[in-house]
Amino acid sequence: MNMQELIKPLIQKNDTKIVMVVLDGVGGLPNASGKTELESANTPNLDALARESACGLHIPVAHGITPGSGPGHLGIFGYNPIDCQIGRGILEALGLGMEVRETDVAVRCNYATIKDGVITDRRAQRIPTGQSKKLTERLQNEIKKIDDVELIFAPGMEHRFAVLMRFPDALKHDAAMINDTDPQKEGKAPLTPVPLSKNAERVANIAGKLINLVHDILKNEEKANFILTRGFSNMPHIPDFDEAFGLKALAIATYPMYRGLARLVGMDTPALEGSVEDEINFLKQKYDEYDFFFVHVKKVDSYGEDGSFDGKAARIEEFDKLLPQILLLKPNVLVITGDHSTPALMKGHSWHPVPVLINSSYVLGGICNAFSERECIKGELSILPALNIMPLALAHAGRLKKFGA
Repeated sequence: MNMQELIKPLIQKNDTKIVMVVLDGVGGLPNASGKTELESANTPNLDALARESACGLHIPVAHGITPGSGPGHLGIFGYNPIDCQIGRGILEALGLGMEVRETDVAVRCNYATIKDGVITDRRAQRIPTGQSKKLTERLQNEIKKIDDVELIFAPGMEHRFAVLMRFPDALKHDAAMINDTDPQKEGKAPLTPVPLSKNAERVANIAGKLINLVHDILKNEEKANFILTRGFSNMPHIPDFDEAFGLKALAIATYPMYRGLARLVGMDTPALEGSVEDEINFLKQKYDEYDFFFVHVKKVDSYGEDGSFDGKAARIEEFDKLLPQILLLKPNVLVITGDHSTPALMKGHSWHPVPVLINSSYVLGGICNAFSERECIKGELSILPALNIMPLALAHAGRLKKFGA
């Protein structure tokens, strides 16, 4: 029996509010100072909250396994990320408001810079969103079909965009099993899309043609003269969040992929732009309309991926200054965590456990002096699977009945 099957008959509805803030990639490792990004950041509000919260570290997937953003979020949303594997392409496409059909394969793409067959920048220097939009519109105008497959493009944030390959007939479940063409490091040649199953051969062929056509169109661009494809995927089936947990949920996220993930599990996902403060203002506006709020803070992760220790710490400090605005709403349960760790030292996601705090009227508290990796490990939650966070949030909100007689 999985966790959702266990708790579903125990769910009881009430008028409590649960706010889950995800500081994307918040976990880190020490730099030369011996401190992590969280330990280096000046976070008086987070630290004060940690002192009166249940704290711990969560394992997104399993010990030693480095999660992508999809599995990382699914775990803290209460879904087993091993059972519910989702490609990034689907998340990006849904987050951009694209209608994904059963005959579609979705692909998440990065504009990139290539010179003499070698990638010099995997993100095309994070070109502005406006420029990316123009380039994506150009691609849509010039590439409408490849063979019998319709191509549908949608611009994303900065260097990102999504493509739907709309096939004329139904696809097998493994038709999107194709490797990423992003080698994950500059100074290397892009990879070729290779089918990892017999049913993926047709899709890989279209992907290869698409990449070549795009390069022909963009080859004279100074920065965005190539694309890297990631997360080939088709539409999975995942239980609805409201059905699983009895919660009417709102996703507050500016990046399309995270809206896509929330939309996939059945949260409301209005398009939203702006700063973290804008996100919190939106939370205030919608606070009476929902039971559960997912608030996503992206830039903590972005600076970690760029290897900027100080930049990541500064983004954490920015959130800390805004935290009192969330506390003024007095949510019955406030969860603050990350979907995974992104140490600046590693310039990418890692397998390290992620700090988590749960604040409610029913915690032990008084154990941790700060919200950091070393302090949270002392807390009453200890080290727990990410999958356990949602049941704990429901219990603290009085939304689970007693199990058994």
